[in-house]
Amino acid sequence: MFQTLLIEPLFNLLVFLYETLPGSDMGLAIIALTILIKLALWPLMNASLKSQKALQEIQPKVAEIKTKYKDDKEAQAKAMMEMYQKEKVNPFSSCLPLLIQFPILIALYRVLLNGFDPAALSMLYDFIPNPGEINKTFLGFLDLSVPSVWLAVLAGVFQFWQTRMLTSKHPPKAVADKEGAKDEAMLAAMNKSMLYFMPAVTVLIGASLPGGLSLYWVTVTVFSLVQQWMVLGKRP
Repeated sequence: MFQTLLIEPLFNLLVFLYETLPGSDMGLAIIALTILIKLALWPLMNASLKSQKALQEIQPKVAEIKTKYKDDKEAQAKAMMEMYQKEKVNPFSSCLPLLIQFPILIALYRVLLNGFDPAALSMLYDFIPNPGEINKTFLGFLDLSVPSVWLAVLAGVFQFWQTRMLTSKHPPKAVADKEGAKDEAMLAAMNKSMLYFMPAVTVLIGASLPGGLSLYWVTVTVFSLVQQWMVLGKRP
């Protein structure tokens, strides 16, 4: 089912773009496919980013509730729910779009991991032209079927900028002096660690995978940076 509903359609779209775009460049096809998918998921990611922004804006109220009901967890939870309803904020809404995207990301991973194998062309639909052989190079010199350290490093750099845009180094000033800000300070410290950890992991993993996957990750991250800037109004 997963193969039929996601992997095969994505592979056929990739080959269609490869045959349609000038130069028969698989790198350009990967970039185009990534952009099309990100555009289709644009509304979901917008909702997720707006939810994250709303959650950051109500942190002063969250800190006040934690301070007021620090000895009564039940009352604290009730007050939190009432506050979320009043502010029309769903604390879980930022996670739902990511869960929806997860199967698509897995399918794309499978497509790009096996897409250079000639045997994969057997998955083509009858109306998709069969190229017979796929050119593995990007811009005429970068072999996307083997690991590329340069693409992995580039993916890590953009990952760093994206993470920095979304993280806060310190609790908001409005809550910094409140007892409820302890959790926010801990979260900020974790975010600071992730700022360096995630890009490092991206580079290490990317350097061991085919360059096509690293190129996909670079494109995803650059697109996400642009979307975050448009929605959140923050520069990387």
